[in-house]
Amino acid sequence: MPELSPRNPLVYLASQSPRRQALLAQIGVPFEVLTLDEAAIAEVPLSNEAPTAYVRRMARAKAIIGMRCLRQRQLPVHAVLGADTEVVLENRIFGKPQNQQDAAAMLRTLSGKTHEVISAVALCPPARKGRVAEVMDRVVVSRVTFKTLCDEDVERYLDSSEPFGKAGAYAIQGRAGAFVTHLDGSYSGVVGLPLFETAQLLEQLRERLSFQA
Repeated sequence: MPELSPRNPLVYLASQSPRRQALLAQIGVPFEVLTLDEAAIAEVPLSNEAPTAYVRRMARAKAIIGMRCLRQRQLPVHAVLGADTEVVLENRIFGKPQNQQDAAAMLRTLSGKTHEVISAVALCPPARKGRVAEVMDRVVVSRVTFKTLCDEDVERYLDSSEPFGKAGAYAIQGRAGAFVTHLDGSYSGVVGLPLFETAQLLEQLRERLSFQA
């Protein structure tokens, strides 16, 4: 765990994703994983809600609900980081596959096409009791192009079990990296946490904490 300091404050990560945990550790951020009540967040787009707006709303909701959890559980109050990532093609959101058939259908739909990966990160700073903290956020849209997948590509990938629990039924940092012919945007954002934008938010947090000290 990186050393805590005024310039490197502890944050709670409102995500169970091992990929996001690894990315935060990669840039030396001290963090603790905060388990949220999944029932408290309805991960369903609103009527006529644009994919970018939906992803941003989810990231902010996780950060805000995480802060409420800290107070309810009487845990030490630190900033809470929430994130959300979705795969989008022709305005359709591809969430996590429900089963093998669903995963196969997603991969075949993405085959040979360029899709978007929208990743949002939100940071809820600690606030004095009785006050609502201003949530800061960033949204990154990356474009990922897949090669044309043959049936064998899809079947082999399904056999790896890697598609499950991943938006769009693939992990760019895993075997699906071999499907990607072009990436325009943030690699870490496609993995699940855009590091440059996360670092920007954390720098804002440090400046705010320094000002309050």
